[in-house]
Amino acid sequence: MERKKAVFILNPSSGKARAETYREQCVQVLLGMGYSVEVRSTEKEGDATAFAREAAMSGCALVVAMGGDGTVNEAINGLASEEERPDFALIPLGTVNDFARALSIPLDPEEAIRRLPEFVARPTDIGLAGGHYFMNILAVGSLAEGVMDVPVEEKTRFGPLAYAAHGFQTLLSDEGNRFTITHDGGKWTGQASLVLAALTNSVGGFEKMNPDARTDDGLLHLTVIKHIRLQGLLKMSVSLLLGKLQEEGAVEKIRTTRAQIESDEPLACNIDGDEGGATPLKIEVLFRHLKILAPDTTEGE
Repeated sequence: MERKKAVFILNPSSGKARAETYREQCVQVLLGMGYSVEVRSTEKEGDATAFAREAAMSGCALVVAMGGDGTVNEAINGLASEEERPDFALIPLGTVNDFARALSIPLDPEEAIRRLPEFVARPTDIGLAGGHYFMNILAVGSLAEGVMDVPVEEKTRFGPLAYAAHGFQTLLSDEGNRFTITHDGGKWTGQASLVLAALTNSVGGFEKMNPDARTDDGLLHLTVIKHIRLQGLLKMSVSLLLGKLQEEGAVEKIRTTRAQIESDEPLACNIDGDEGGATPLKIEVLFRHLKILAPDTTEGE
């Protein structure tokens, strides 16, 4: 009997070059699950997208990506546009690993690999914005541009705190931009330093940004952060840690299936941590578009 095929995509430079450490362990687990395994190592930007698309077109049953959120995003962009999409699995090796957090996948790579056989294929939402697919977060505004400038060594050393520190600096020194956001319930117009469109509860490592968000609810969870001063920023930080950001007057929370974000002047967008287009931008949710191997949490939802 012919084995089902799995394509294992790994980014050798992810996680301080730890990918090779876990390579053989992952291959052996996949073989034990009944798959034949083809290993593809990325060398440059776009490789994971090409490898995942080729895997889908060849009819493989499973694509596994080992790396950070950028590698996972690339792989998803290779799968999402195809009519026949294989199951997808991810082994987190990045700085923040928001998508893994949202799916309750262990952040320790060795544990994630070991538990792979017990995971179930969970239908999961994917976002589409300006031709780019994303699995977690789209950010636009002066704060998003500031976060994109965080040095790699700071991200590696401090993790989510590096994003927070640069973000707070930007919030205090910038007057923001004027936005118009069209959504299912109407329009919001105003001055803001940041607009976030999230699919999950975890943003920048903070798992209480959208406490009610689920990976299969078909919704964009928009967070609009208006311009605030130091006192308000400290209060907002506490609310974020407590999962009560929606109670802040300087924050607008919107839930919608699609949105159009416009600004008075074009602003660069950060999609899953990388630059991805500029405003104006249309965003939509592709409801339960991919099946992703993850712990079965349905009993607790």
